[in-house]
Formats: sequence, C-alpha cells, structure tokens
Amino acid sequence: MRRCVFILACCLAFQQSMALGQQTELYELRVYLNDSAEKQALVNNYLKTALMPALHRTGMKQVGVFKPMNADDFSMFVLLPFENPNDFVNLRTKLESDSAYQASAKGYFDQPLRNPAFKRIDSRFLKAFSGMPKIETTALSREKKPRIFELRLYESHTEDHARRKVEMFDNGEIQLMRDVQMGPVFFAETLAGSDAPNLVYMLSAANSGEHGKHWKAFLEHPEWDRMKNLKKYEDTVSKIQNWILVPTDYSDL
Repeated sequence: MRRCVFILACCLAFQQSMALGQQTELYELRVYLNDSAEKQALVNNYLKTALMPALHRTGMKQVGVFKPMNADDFSMFVLLPFENPNDFVNLRTKLESDSAYQASAKGYFDQPLRNPAFKRIDSRFLKAFSGMPKIETTALSREKKPRIFELRLYESHTEDHARRKVEMFDNGEIQLMRDVQMGPVFFAETLAGSDAPNLVYMLSAANSGEHGKHWKAFLEHPEWDRMKNLKKYEDTVSKIQNWILVPTDYSDL
C-alpha cells in the first residue's frame, strides 16, 4: 500500500512539473554497502558485466558508477536517471525478462545467505531541480579523462527550510557554481529515502587540487557572500554529508 501511495505521489509531482513546462529528470541514487574489498569487487563485477549492459539495452544513458576515494569505504555508488516515474517502476520487470542480464548476474545472485554480495542497498528516489533539470556531462567525462566527483547531501530541519534551500540553488547558487567552474553534474531533492528532508547534488573536477581551487573561488565570491546572508535562506541546512568519488572505467559520467 505504501509503495502504491509513493508511486502515485511521484507521478502527480512529475505531471505537475510537466504542466509547468519543466521536464525534470528523476533519479535513483543507489549505494551498495560493503565491508571488504572482496565484496566490493564482486559488486563491481556485477555492475560492469550485468547491470550496466542491461541498463543500456533499455535505452538508459548517463548512468554513473563510482567508488569512494576513501580506502576504508568499500561502497559502490550508482546514479540511475529516469525520464518518468513509469521507467523507474518498470525497470525491475525489464531486468527480470532480460535473459542476457540474468545469465551475467548469476554468480552475483548465487551468493549464499552466509556470504552475500553486499550488506544492504541504500536507495533514495530524487527529482531534479528546475534550475538544472537534467544531468550535465562534463568534457572530462565525455573524453574519459581522469576526474573526481564530490557527492553532497544537505539535510534540513523542516520541509519548508528544505524548499528554501532548493530555491536558493535555483535562484543563483547553481549558476555561481557554473561560473567558478565547479562542474555541476546534477541537483535533486529527495522524494523518498533516509535523512529526509534533504537534497543531493554532485560536482566534478580533474583532481582534488583543482576541486579545492573551485571551492575557494566559490566561497570567496561576492555573490555567495550576498546570498548566504539573505534572511530567507537562514538556517536552511542543518547537516552536510559528502563523499569524494572516482568513476569506474565503465561509468557514463
């Protein structure tokens, strides 16, 4: 019952955005949680040889697959873009009927109860901001050059404060990040997932040094100093989490 209500709410939100002329993407951000390099390698092989080819066969593009730079974190991060809620709902059925996927995923599926491929999968369902309605692939990604990504999650203590932080991004913060070359990839609010209410976004750069320079330029910019001191945006973020990630060799991003 809860799943039906959630899907209905997502469909209504998507229809409302379409009515306003905003063709915003939807995303699933999936994190495979693991506690060893061996398990990470098993999940990585499944993603590379089974899931990614199957997603491409469905027509899905710009799928991001990442590993943390932190050597003690064995998670795998996967970003799945959807054009509409039905694509999200129907993905599992498509995978179940894909014989090539089922064959490629057999070793992953056959892991025994006492030794599963992962601890859990943490998943959140996201809706892109109107200020950046679709994933933007950087030149570094298109040319498969060395690159890093920063995934950031901003929690808010009320739904209204979360709404105002989204408004802040849409009304200037995203553009400022573009201006100082922070390489924004996507911005989205969480429709369903843990730590709600929150928003999630991703930035990119050639390396950690360049990324640090971009952040410095952003924080020292007079426009940021103006925006952050506006009364309506006060206390809109209660907690920040972030992860520095590197793409796998088969990631689209």
